[in-house]
Amino acid sequence: MPIVAHNDLPTFARLREEGQQILDPDRALQQDIRELHVGLLNMMPDAALAATERQFFRLVGQSNPIAQFYVHPFTLDTLARGPETQAYIQRYYEPFEKIREEGLDALIITGANVTGSDLSNEPFWEPLIEVVDWAYDKVCSTLCSCLATHAVMQFRYRQARQPLPAKCWGVYAHRVVERTHPLVSDVNTRFDVPHSRFNDISRAQFDAAGLHVLTESDDAGVHLAVSADGFRQIFFQGHPEYDMISLLKEYKREVKRFAAGARVDYPPFPENYFSLQSRAILEEHRGQILEALDQGRELPVFPEDRIVARLHNTWHDTAQGVVGNWMGLVYRVTNNDRRLRFMAHVNPDDPLALGWSGAPVLY
Repeated sequence: MPIVAHNDLPTFARLREEGQQILDPDRALQQDIRELHVGLLNMMPDAALAATERQFFRLVGQSNPIAQFYVHPFTLDTLARGPETQAYIQRYYEPFEKIREEGLDALIITGANVTGSDLSNEPFWEPLIEVVDWAYDKVCSTLCSCLATHAVMQFRYRQARQPLPAKCWGVYAHRVVERTHPLVSDVNTRFDVPHSRFNDISRAQFDAAGLHVLTESDDAGVHLAVSADGFRQIFFQGHPEYDMISLLKEYKREVKRFAAGARVDYPPFPENYFSLQSRAILEEHRGQILEALDQGRELPVFPEDRIVARLHNTWHDTAQGVVGNWMGLVYRVTNNDRRLRFMAHVNPDDPLALGWSGAPVLY
């Protein structure tokens, strides 16, 4: 079932152009189908704000045939924005005060760029705590992505992320380790997930916090975990929302940073992402860049078009399955009044009746 275009956000037009079904509000009102209201707290920097918005809209909209989805993007006032992005936010995004008043059935929190190792020093810290605490009490289920997972693990579970010896960057094989949970019970038991991070919350830390790990990787660690009750908080460390070209764009950006002198080393390839032929093309481009820098000549054009045709998306179907399961579970237990978390018969300490009820381990 499609996302409902309940305002003139440009993402709706972009998704229509891609062939995704987007429903007009008048037509949505004619259908006897219950809607779900999903919040998107987008903390990404200006350059990635709209792309991240589209990725999550797309993932939600393609995920589940049950409901009409009203996705409500919002952000935090403490995040620095340029004039153009600030104008975009003022026009298309909703204030948190309005969202808090009207309520949500589910909430997605994106990652963010950070400037230091201690997340508590970031400008988003206090307002993010406010949103997460409100959602824990008032929203059926919250999905935290990457940096948001690290922040929530620090302030709610007292588990600080740890720096990795090298950036976890690429596409990694994962396995389902808790096959009975309905988020993953009907998806591939082995699947890929992109990662892009310098820090990690380990399996031992998730266990110490009393959380349940559902999927993990020998190379990338934990990807998917849930809170002690099994549903009210969901944690991604990877980026299943990524487009096929997302890691290519990151690599291109890092190559430009090297060429501009913003990084001292030439960026390595994201792991398990580029084909051998693509690597050869990019190695040739590297040689051309080094030669141009040495001779003070104009830099060669990045061979993006030659690489895109050789990329493969090996994660989207499973990502869509997990998010579809999440939306279906929200639909099953959330209250008809989106200001309330659950239906009257649902136990908030064990909303999916998994027998996993129990308080998280806090320190």
